[in-house]
Amino acid sequence: MKRNVVIGVLGSTLDRGDGPDRWSNWRPSVSICQHDDRLFDDFELLFEPKFGHVAERVCDDIQSVSPETTVRRHEVALDDPWDFEGVYGTLHQFARDYSFDTDRCDYFLHITTGTHVVQICLFLLAESAHFPAKLLQTAPPRKRRPKNAGSLRIIDLDLSRYDRIAERFHTEQLESRDFLKSGIATRNTAFNQAIEKIEHVAIHSTDPLLLMGPTGAGKSQLAERIYELKKAKRQLTGRFVEVNCATIRGDAAMSTLFGHTRGSFTGAVGERSGLLREADRGLLFLDEIGELGVDEQAMLLRAIEEKQFLPLGSDATVDSDFQLICGTNRDLQADVREGRFRDDLLARIHFWTFRLLPLAERREDIEPNLHYELELLTARTGRRCRFNKEARQRFLDFALAPDALWSANFRDLNAAVRRMATFAPSGRITTDVVADEIERLRGNWSGVAERRASNLEDYLDPAALAQLDLFDRVQLETVVAVCSDARSLSEAGRQLFAASRQRRTSTNDADRLRKYLARFGLSWADLRG
Repeated sequence: MKRNVVIGVLGSTLDRGDGPDRWSNWRPSVSICQHDDRLFDDFELLFEPKFGHVAERVCDDIQSVSPETTVRRHEVALDDPWDFEGVYGTLHQFARDYSFDTDRCDYFLHITTGTHVVQICLFLLAESAHFPAKLLQTAPPRKRRPKNAGSLRIIDLDLSRYDRIAERFHTEQLESRDFLKSGIATRNTAFNQAIEKIEHVAIHSTDPLLLMGPTGAGKSQLAERIYELKKAKRQLTGRFVEVNCATIRGDAAMSTLFGHTRGSFTGAVGERSGLLREADRGLLFLDEIGELGVDEQAMLLRAIEEKQFLPLGSDATVDSDFQLICGTNRDLQADVREGRFRDDLLARIHFWTFRLLPLAERREDIEPNLHYELELLTARTGRRCRFNKEARQRFLDFALAPDALWSANFRDLNAAVRRMATFAPSGRITTDVVADEIERLRGNWSGVAERRASNLEDYLDPAALAQLDLFDRVQLETVVAVCSDARSLSEAGRQLFAASRQRRTSTNDADRLRKYLARFGLSWADLRG
């Protein structure tokens, strides 16, 4: 059988006692060994040197009530038993120096004695497994009686043993993920996996996040939900501050982000605090960060690393401790290679990078998002609007078809719902309303496709174009249009083969697209060039 080993800190007040009357008082360290139904083979007693006489008396009394228990005394230097750093360091060092033998011994850590700081540190060291022990808690008897041992309770910190606690943590995690998705029951596996990781990072890290994806993919909405989640967890107390970097240039960019002093540039008639200062203890979302100028990038890097910056025209630095989320639809690595974006800033902001899929690559999420948009519209307007059965199915058939571009992503879907609701008689969207909206969307997308495909002659010479059948030309124009918007060959392949890839057990969309382009003497590099 394994040996039972107690590790405990001497209680300088509770364990104290001299003379025969000491047995009338409950002394926690002694009481551990007074329980007939539980034998402890070893007791490692930690004590401060100035309480050596108390420790000696406790050892003698333990021997008298439990001769089978071997007591070993250990002097530990606690200069200030209320100093968290000092106490933790001392106990941590003891745990490192002690030779634990978990194959032969079961360890119990007594947490009743010592200051509250000592007890907290013992708990943390047990929870982190520096002490591979269960917690041992003692309590005095309800009625004072000589040599009454009181109660003894063992607490196992292995939370997997506590089903209700584990279930509660799991439920809270699911609630957090559902919160980030605005309660939408999304079905796309890649998106759900990304949200799961984002939820974990948002709660456990304060480092910058970089959200990549096309315009309208939901970067701004997700950033705000992350802020609300962190605020609900009491990790942030400041504001959510959002700025679209594509809308600011030059002095206006410097002033908007970092603030300015009076007279720092023409038109600066007063002081301005700047958005970085307003985001202090909150969250700053810089959308389209790839549009920032090089000077602003340099100042932003300092603000991220040092938590301080210089307002425009000022000689005094300003402090701001904000958390940062950046959004972009650009290839920042390519911008670094071309000198448009600082490599040191990119290295700092893409500590956590997540890509949000365009709606065309998340077609299975169109239906739950359609329901969400209708509910959102009802909440905003107070007017309930619904599809009839035939109209809903017709819209979904159109929306899920491979030729539905959804070029503006969720902005297209939001606009479509709002337009259909506006024309819905008595709040019911009919097939006629859906038919009009489908025609409108196709018209919008055909214009986009024509603008993208109009330069097909840039890739093929006139002789090669003349040899193409109309069927091949129309197909190739679509492929070129998709590739012109995609960030990678794989992304373009996933969009072009979205329907057929669901029926294949193995997919290599990039290779499939590469072979298709080669039929016309084209490559990915040609299209991107």
